[in-house]
Amino acid sequence: MTVADTLVESADGMAQGRGKTHVDPVGAFVPVQSRAERTASFDLSDFPVPKGREEEWRFTPVKKLAALLADGTSPAPSWATELPEGVTASAITLAEARGLGILPPQDRAAAVAAAGAAEVLLVDIAPEAELSEPVRLVLDGAGTDGVPAHAHVVVRAGHHSRATVVIDHRGSGQLTELVSVVTGDSADLTLVAGQRWDDDAIHLGEHDALVGRDATYRHISVTLGGQVVRLNANVRYAGPGGDATLLGVYFADSGQHLEHRSFVDHNTPHCKSHVTYKGALQGHTARTVWVGDALIRAAAEGTDTYELNRNLILTDGARADSVPNLEIETGEIEGAGHASATGRFDDLQLFYLQSRGIPEDEAKRLVVRGFFADIVREIPLTDLRDEVTAAIEAELASTAYAAPTISANSSTTDSTKEN
Repeated sequence: MTVADTLVESADGMAQGRGKTHVDPVGAFVPVQSRAERTASFDLSDFPVPKGREEEWRFTPVKKLAALLADGTSPAPSWATELPEGVTASAITLAEARGLGILPPQDRAAAVAAAGAAEVLLVDIAPEAELSEPVRLVLDGAGTDGVPAHAHVVVRAGHHSRATVVIDHRGSGQLTELVSVVTGDSADLTLVAGQRWDDDAIHLGEHDALVGRDATYRHISVTLGGQVVRLNANVRYAGPGGDATLLGVYFADSGQHLEHRSFVDHNTPHCKSHVTYKGALQGHTARTVWVGDALIRAAAEGTDTYELNRNLILTDGARADSVPNLEIETGEIEGAGHASATGRFDDLQLFYLQSRGIPEDEAKRLVVRGFFADIVREIPLTDLRDEVTAAIEAELASTAYAAPTISANSSTTDSTKEN
């Protein structure tokens, strides 16, 4: 763990449940809030414009985001939709969306999206519907002439329904986005979010899910494009027995900043969560950030949670920041833990492949494919799995591999933390 991620707690703070701080690279102490204390609100005035020193924005290039974080409205983005039988799509107001029980925004960008969207797109999956085909929403380009677009999508899965929803982002532009998911009791919903933007796109998104009693929710994020992409995936439970899985793959090239954050709020008893994100980086200015938060409240007895992040550095100069956080307010749980590691190629794997006649470049590509494989295979649609695999192959084909130098003072130093 680097000094920037060292958690310091004063004796007085321990006694009063306060006083947690991070030590930043210049030695200043930055207060750290519990996730239970962070603001969640539909009122945009509750979220000041970030300056980059705030805990939740300290990794993000906020100077590039001024237009997206400013107050304002935009015309509704043009979504291309494919709706199987049993699914409807309609425009509703924010007040109507709030009446469905959606979670409030948890940062400035999501609040801007909620306030600035001209309308809310409601995707309604009928109770007890079992869809054999996915629901597809495709946004090809967002915002014009430097003016960002604001989008708010609500996905409501009726009780005992089973469905897959794909939200795909492509093209160029700037977008703030709030996706609000509400699942009924015993529903089974998979949401696949694809960020395959052009190189100049900027996207700030928050995907929130309220998981019903005995419901199953999976969120799979695939981020392969964009200049700056920051995506928050948040979960809260509406009743006991909920099961949430958050998965992600990302591949950053030079000039890209890809940031993923997750927050699982275990607020009710006997719920589960599992979070796994994997990323690869190539290029001197490639940058990725993953911050995983899990909060087990005092009432959430019987919780079982785990979060994992792995990053693979392919070339010198790339930087991956990985910060797992776990807060536990009760000891009556089934299990809780987290792990984080960043490093370069496994030389033993490369040696094994080369010893069997596989050229070095192809051997390295095989290692990267294997690194992503366990998450890609969780994508429930064969055609989408093939698309994602092809996109990763295209990234690998453009790679000029050179074994990165891992130094003790570098942000790419191998580091593993498990509890």
